[in-house]
Amino acid sequence: MRELANGQFTGTPPTYGYDADRAEEQRRHHEILPYIDDSPSSSPHLSSKSRSSRDTLSSGSLESSKSTELDLEKGLEMRKWVLSGILASEETYLSHLEALLLPMKPLKAAATTSQPVLTIPQIETIFFKVPELYEIHKDFYDNLLPRVQQWSHHQRVGDLFQKQASQLGVYRAFVDNYEVAVETAEKCCQANSQFAEISENLKVRSTKDVKDQSTKNSLETLLYKPVDRVTRSTLVLHDLLKHTPSSHPDHPLLQDALRISQNFLSSINEETTPRRQSMTVKKGENRQLLKDSFIVELVEGARKLRHVFLFTDLLLCAKLKKQMGGKSQQYDSKWYIPLSELTFQSAEEVEPVVIPQVADEELDAMKVKISHIKSEIQREKRANKGSKVIDRLRKKLSEQESLLLLTSPSLALRLHNRNGKGYMFLMSSDYERAEWKEMIREQQKKCFKSFSLTSMELQMLTNSCVKLQTVHHIPLTANKEGQEEESPGLHGFLNVIVHSASGLKQSLNLYCTLEVDSFGYFANKAKTRVYRYTTEPKWNEEFEIDLEGSQTLRLLCYEKSYNKTKPNREDGDSTDRIIGKGQIPLDPQMLQGKDWQRTVVPMNGMEVKLSMKFTSREFSLKRMPSRKPMGVFGIKISTVTKRERSKVPYIVRQCLEEIERRGMEEVGIYRVSGVATDIQALKAAFDTNNKDVSVMMSEMDVNAIAGTLKLYFRELPEPLFTDELYPNFAGGIALSDSVAKESCMLNLLLSLPEPNLVTFLFLLDHLKRVADKESINKMSLHNLATVFGPTLLRPAEKDSKIPSNPTQPISMGDSWSLEVMSQVQVLLYFLQLETIPTPDSKRQSILFSTEV
Repeated sequence: MRELANGQFTGTPPTYGYDADRAEEQRRHHEILPYIDDSPSSSPHLSSKSRSSRDTLSSGSLESSKSTELDLEKGLEMRKWVLSGILASEETYLSHLEALLLPMKPLKAAATTSQPVLTIPQIETIFFKVPELYEIHKDFYDNLLPRVQQWSHHQRVGDLFQKQASQLGVYRAFVDNYEVAVETAEKCCQANSQFAEISENLKVRSTKDVKDQSTKNSLETLLYKPVDRVTRSTLVLHDLLKHTPSSHPDHPLLQDALRISQNFLSSINEETTPRRQSMTVKKGENRQLLKDSFIVELVEGARKLRHVFLFTDLLLCAKLKKQMGGKSQQYDSKWYIPLSELTFQSAEEVEPVVIPQVADEELDAMKVKISHIKSEIQREKRANKGSKVIDRLRKKLSEQESLLLLTSPSLALRLHNRNGKGYMFLMSSDYERAEWKEMIREQQKKCFKSFSLTSMELQMLTNSCVKLQTVHHIPLTANKEGQEEESPGLHGFLNVIVHSASGLKQSLNLYCTLEVDSFGYFANKAKTRVYRYTTEPKWNEEFEIDLEGSQTLRLLCYEKSYNKTKPNREDGDSTDRIIGKGQIPLDPQMLQGKDWQRTVVPMNGMEVKLSMKFTSREFSLKRMPSRKPMGVFGIKISTVTKRERSKVPYIVRQCLEEIERRGMEEVGIYRVSGVATDIQALKAAFDTNNKDVSVMMSEMDVNAIAGTLKLYFRELPEPLFTDELYPNFAGGIALSDSVAKESCMLNLLLSLPEPNLVTFLFLLDHLKRVADKESINKMSLHNLATVFGPTLLRPAEKDSKIPSNPTQPISMGDSWSLEVMSQVQVLLYFLQLETIPTPDSKRQSILFSTEV
C-alpha cells in the first residue's frame, strides 16, 4: 500500500471495486472479519480435561474496559485502512474511465469530416454518461485524498459518501443504456476496421503504485467497469460503517449513504436483469441466471469439461466452442432439464458407475508443468519480453490447468430428468457438491411449471450465455482479465481451532471438517470429533494443516448418522448430512502477525467460531534440537535408539502398532489432521517416558496417533534421510536412466546411518500395508508419499536445494512446490520397489528386534 502522510499501515488495503471476485467474496463475508486476539502468541490451548466445556477466547477478560478501548482504537485504525483501500480503488477506476474517454474526443472531431469513423449519435450512445461518471469520481477522489493524508480519528468523510450516493441517478442512466451501448459498439466494430482496432487497444494508465506501465483493455471490458462497480456499491459502505463507532459524526451520514445505495442496488437488480435477459424468454416470463461454473461431466466413461448454467427455471449444460480466427466465444448446448423435472439420482436406482481415475503421479506431473510455466511467465515479464511470448505461455498454462481441472475431481453428483435419463457431474469437494444441490433445491420450491424449449429458443438461450456468464475462466487460470497478478497462495502451516457453534434449532450429533485448496481444487484436511446431541457443540479442538499454495479455508458442518444399514440415497458414500458450510479467504495480510485471529463463520442460520494462526514455510522448516536431553522429540535418532537399546525408536513402534490395530481402514489416515491438544499430550507423555502412554493411545482418536508420529519425524534435528545426503537423493530421483537411478537411489539409501535405515525400512513396510487397503482408506502409495516425503526428507532451511535449470528462475511459492514434489518422488520411488536389498539377509529379524 502507498504510504500516506502520518500513515502507520504497511499492508495492502482492500481493493474495492475493480477486483470483482475478491469484492464478491468480501461482500459475502463482510460480517466475519476477524479481530486480533491479544493473548500470547502461543496456542490458546484448551487442556484435554476442559476442551468440551469452555471457549478460552470468549472469556470475560476480553470484555474488560481496557480491551474495549483497544478494540475501539483498532477499529478506528481499520477505518483509515479501509479508506486507503477506497482511494487506491478510486484511482484505478478513474484510470479505466480515462481510457474510455481518451478516444472520444478524436472520434467526435473525425465525425465532422468527410471520412468519419463513427457518427455523432453512435459516439453519444457508446460513451453515454461516461464523462459525468468521471467528474463524479474525480471530485470524490480529490476531496477524500487530503482528508486521509491529514488523518486523525476525528476526521469526517461521511459527507463525501452521502454526496456520491445522491448522484447514483447517473449510474441508473448508464446501466439503462448499457446493453444498447455494447450492441452499438459491436456493430460499429464489424462495420469499421479502424474502430475495431481502437476498441481492442484502449490503454489504461498505470496507478502510482506501478509506474511507467500501461495495460491494454477492450472497449467492452471498460464499458462493463461501471456496471460492475455499481453492483458492488454497498461493499465499501458496509466495511466503513462497521469500523465507524456509532458515536462518530460520520455514522448517521454513512448509514444514510448505505440506505440509498442498497435501495438503488435493489431497484437495479429487479429492473435490469429481466430486461437484459428478455431476449431469451417468452414475453412475460422472467428467466435469470443464478449460478454458472466450469464442471466436469462423465459421458460414457469419459471426462468432458462443460460450462453449466443454473437459471431460475432450468439447468443448462453447454460446451464452449473453440475460438477460430478471432471469432468471439460461442457455446453449444449439450442438454437442459427444467427444474420442475430435475431430481437427484439415487445410488440405489442406478447401476454403479466406475469413475475413471487418473494416477496421482500424472496429476503431480501436471502440477510440475504448471509451476514451470508460471516461472517462465514471471521470467519473461522481468525481461520485458514481447506480449506474444507471454500470451503463448499463458495459452500453455491454460491448457495444463484445464487438463488438471478435467482429471482431478472424483465426487459424483447424479441428476436425471422425468424420462429417467441420467447425467453425472464430478466435483472436487463435498462443499462444491452441496452448493449446487442447495441452490437447485431452493429454486425448485419456486418452480412448478413443466415446459420444453423449441430449437430456436434453446439456441437463443445458449447464445445469451456468452454475455450472461459470470465465470469467464477455469478456476485455476492465472492473470485473469483486469487483475495484475495471481495470488501465489500460502505455503506453510495453518493452525485452526474449531471452538463452538451456536444458532441450532434442535439437538443434533455434530462434527466439522476443514478443506483447503491446492492448485485450484480442495482436499479434506481435518475432522472434529462428534459432539453428541446438543444445540451448542463446544469442540475446542486445534488442528495443524499443511498449506501448499492455499488461498481458501472451507468449513463444513455435518449431522452424524449412526444408521449403518441405510446408504445415502444420493451418493452412496455416507449417511451423514451437511447442515451448514462456509469459507474464509486466507488473506496473507490478515494472517501475517504472530497472534491468533478470531473469526465467526455464518452458515445456514448457525455460526461457528474459529481461531487461526499461520506459520510461513521459512519458519516452519527449521529443525531445532530439543532442550530436553532425556526426551524423544527433537533428539537425534541414534541417541534415542542407543538409550533405549533398540533398533527402532519406541515411539515409532508404539504408534505403528496402534495404527495397525485400529487405523488401517480409517479414511484419510495420515492425511486428516489429528486434534493438536491430543498430539501435544502424547508428545509430552513420550518425552517424559510416561508408563501410561499405551493406555492414553488406546483412548485417543487414531488420527492423533498418526499426527504424533508425523510430528516426531518432523521435529528430528535433521531429517531421517539426513541433511548431508539430501542433495544426492534430489539429484538421483531426477536421473532419466532407470538402471542408473536404481543403482544411485539404493546406494544412497544404504549409506544412511543404521538407526535411520532400519527405522525407515520399518516404516516403509507399514506404509505399504496401509496402501494395500487403499480401496477402504483412500490412501494410495502416492498419497502416503505426499504426506511423508517432505517429513522424512525436508532438510534444515539452509540446506534446502533443488536441482533446476539455472535459465529458469523459480519464484518462492513455485520453488517450494517443486522441492516438495521432488521429496514426494524420492519416497514414492522406494514405496514402489517390490524389495529393497539390504546388507543383512535377516531383514525381518533386524526390523522387529528391539535388542541391540
